Amino acid sequence: MKEETFIIDQWELPQNQEKVAVSAVSPSNIALVKYWGKYENQIPANPSISFTLDHCHTKTTLKYAFVAKSDADFAVYLDGKQEASFRPKIATFFKRIAAYAPFLEHLAMEIHTSNSFPHSSGIASSASGMSALALCVMQIEKSLFPDIKEDYFYKKASFLARLGSGSACRSLYGGLVSWGAHADFAKSSELYGTPYTGEVAEVFQTFQDTILLVDRGQKQVSSTLGHKLMDGHPYASQRFEQAKENMLQLKKVLATGNIEDFIAIVESEALTLHAMMMTSNPYFILMRPNTLEIIQHIWAYRKETGVPLCFTLDAGANVHLLYPEKNKTKVQEFIQKKLAKFCENEAFIHDAVGNGPKIH
Repeated sequence: MKEETFIIDQWELPQNQEKVAVSAVSPSNIALVKYWGKYENQIPANPSISFTLDHCHTKTTLKYAFVAKSDADFAVYLDGKQEASFRPKIATFFKRIAAYAPFLEHLAMEIHTSNSFPHSSGIASSASGMSALALCVMQIEKSLFPDIKEDYFYKKASFLARLGSGSACRSLYGGLVSWGAHADFAKSSELYGTPYTGEVAEVFQTFQDTILLVDRGQKQVSSTLGHKLMDGHPYASQRFEQAKENMLQLKKVLATGNIEDFIAIVESEALTLHAMMMTSNPYFILMRPNTLEIIQHIWAYRKETGVPLCFTLDAGANVHLLYPEKNKTKVQEFIQKKLAKFCENEAFIHDAVGNGPKIH
């Protein structure tokens, strides 16, 4: 689909002015091949692919009524309390999607949101939060255009979510989701995420992800700034080509179930992401000493036991520990005995590959 497909040229203001509520629960995701660097309008500089998670999600309820333009406004509530700090980002989001959801200019809204994980846990909630909000917006659109099809509904939700947070577009489907055009990925697009349709070995269908919370504070550098640092980065072009090649190699790995090659790609991607930040101008080190301690312990445990666990990282200090479901008991014992002490307040969250968002 093209961008123009999602533009709404004409619509009629409903006669019913009563307040209505829509709700959605949308998960976070963890990228295996990382998206880092973007162009105007949230277009990725390289393709990426992620596991959609299950337990780490955001629930958003949007209460709204159609009003005159002069009365249109919104308020945001986190866990029942008004959160003014969220307002600028959501206002920017609404501005970006104005052509695709013009009815927002006639709405008085209350946006109530909550996360299944602690807000201060150090887990980025932009992917789950923006995808949940996009699903609420699409439910309003469906009330105005009841005949829109499910495929269009979710593609446009992903398209809208991307304009709020790039990685959010990958949270609109379960399992493996890619984003960014790649010749070897069917129907892949820069405009929205697409569910992975290639062959996936059974071992990867139920993969586990334990998030080790090394640093629960605010990120040292925002994702927006981090992506901008790729503009003019001396290694940017090589990195973008590396990501494309890793996407192709990962496709083969997913089909064959070769966990050793999976580990090599995923860990390399994580370290490359941080290497790009450390070699940008200005430069940043987002890993913490305990991040490195955890990585060293993971490598030692894997070598000693042969258990195929591996790490990945987002743009922060926390570690995502990935491992097959059949090794769940052993790995979680290892986490409790050896890794928890390197986490802030010994905090971690057990999660796994999930089935995607839900509309309520």
